[in-house]
Amino acid sequence: MSTSENQDEILRAKLNLETSRIAWKELLRFFAAGSVIAVDEGLDLIEVAVQISNDNKTQIEQWLMAHKVEKVSDAQAKAWLDADATLWAVVVNPWILVQHKGQDTSLAQYQ
Repeated sequence: MSTSENQDEILRAKLNLETSRIAWKELLRFFAAGSVIAVDEGLDLIEVAVQISNDNKTQIEQWLMAHKVEKVSDAQAKAWLDADATLWAVVVNPWILVQHKGQDTSLAQYQ
């Protein structure tokens, strides 16, 4: 295993330990500051966090273009608030990455 691969595995383990469930209403002040990023349910939240940590611009741009990773929209924020949603979250400074697991949670519906 190369040094880079080893560092990624250590980062994955660290991020996995820092991932937790949180009520959307607890994240509203961060949403208002524009620092909450939604990750599509079809992606691995930890893998997205690793790629952002590593500044993998190519992969991040692909996710952005496919609307798989994007800032939380006002409509999405309202829907989560109305539903009293609980999300998976992990911090990749300066971002908070969130992912909602459940029925009909595609990011595209909130654009």
